[in-house]
Amino acid sequence: MSALWTHKQAAAATGGRPVGAWSVNGLSIDTRTLMEGQLFVPLKDIRNGHDFIPLAYEKGAAAVLSEHDIKNVPALIVPDSLKALVDLAGAARDRSAATRIAVTGSVGKTSVKEMIAALCRADGHTHASIKSFNNHWGVPLTLAGMAQDTKYGVFEMGMNHAGELAELTQIVKPDIAIITKIAPAHLAHFKSVEEIAAAKAEILSGLTENGVAILPRDSEHYELLAKCAGQAGRAGRVLSFGWHTNADACITEMNLTDAGSHSVVRIAGRDIVVELPLPGKHWVENAACALLVAYQAGINLRTSLKVLKNMHEIQGRGESFELCIEGKKVTLIDESYNANPESMAASIAVLGLSLGRKIAVLGDMLELGDNEESLHKGLLEPLRNAKIDQVITCGPRMKYLHDVLPRSMNAGWFGTHEKCLADIIAKVQDGDRLMVKGSNASGMSTLVASLKSHNNNNNNKENAYAL
Repeated sequence: MSALWTHKQAAAATGGRPVGAWSVNGLSIDTRTLMEGQLFVPLKDIRNGHDFIPLAYEKGAAAVLSEHDIKNVPALIVPDSLKALVDLAGAARDRSAATRIAVTGSVGKTSVKEMIAALCRADGHTHASIKSFNNHWGVPLTLAGMAQDTKYGVFEMGMNHAGELAELTQIVKPDIAIITKIAPAHLAHFKSVEEIAAAKAEILSGLTENGVAILPRDSEHYELLAKCAGQAGRAGRVLSFGWHTNADACITEMNLTDAGSHSVVRIAGRDIVVELPLPGKHWVENAACALLVAYQAGINLRTSLKVLKNMHEIQGRGESFELCIEGKKVTLIDESYNANPESMAASIAVLGLSLGRKIAVLGDMLELGDNEESLHKGLLEPLRNAKIDQVITCGPRMKYLHDVLPRSMNAGWFGTHEKCLADIIAKVQDGDRLMVKGSNASGMSTLVASLKSHNNNNNNKENAYAL
């Protein structure tokens, strides 16, 4: 296995001064997950990563970046470690012939990224963002870790302020740029959803010459996004996906069950049958987007359809577990990764497909600004439409929803996830379907972990298993 970076290559990319002769097989910014042979990149945030350089060596780092002088151990001395990381990313981009694919959106960007990456892997060596490494350090860290012989690079890009995507897309310079959906997320930092759309459109400004922009055709902001693609002056083609008859990947039929879907998507004049083991309308839309991307990248559609038929759930985004809590067999649906009004509605709709008593456990949606009260109350309609039996609310903002829930549906409000946990354990009944969702900081992922730890299936608390 060839080295990802040698001391000479890293020095040429960054202008840094190497100490010793070394090579690395990967990069890490966290000593807790650092693996032997990697380059440790100490970033400065809440804590200064330079404080962990000794530990990095102890854990087997082959070299470290450092803004301070280091002697007698493998290192690269640079003025600014974050800038050096960005420089490494640019060099990794320029030395590889990989097709670079970038994904952003208010909803679905991680799911679509994972789906696209799965389709690409079926066709060749693929490098993709792990977890949600989509910010000012996550994107360059991912790109800097891309091997020279990579065929496809798939990058997720996030933002909560204007200007962030403009910087990230210039680092990646994607050949294909995707916007999944525009929704009222991060409204605390924007005056309107239209401003969010304009900020998301920044991803198009980094497209390579004759690159492809792929947009959500059903969005009320589609014309704005398409105009931005034209103004960027680099998009060779502007394509779209969705239900609209003019979409290049047009969903013409959809049949949903609690186990998945059977749909028809028209691409390049061909009607193709798409079978997904992931339930929900939003997954069908994600698949239409991913298929269009793969088709544009030159990947055989038949191969892509086989991959989609075997797609697995993504952690925190609809993953299901069978639990036995206090002798009661229940199904836990983990949607705890994040939440905004659009993704909440989608997850509630999926819960509505279930058999048995349907319980939604909802935590706060954050960064919604002045509209947070109305947007939390607005969840009542999708809850009613999905015929959810019981709603448990958790967190100060979810009190808004609690106050408008009908008595028959309202199963209580709790200020903390700890109190919520105790109530759930006391209330669950045999056969319940329990869906947990909230923003990252709402504590819902902790609640999910606590529920799984209370599982006593076969007298083994660790025996929660994914469906």
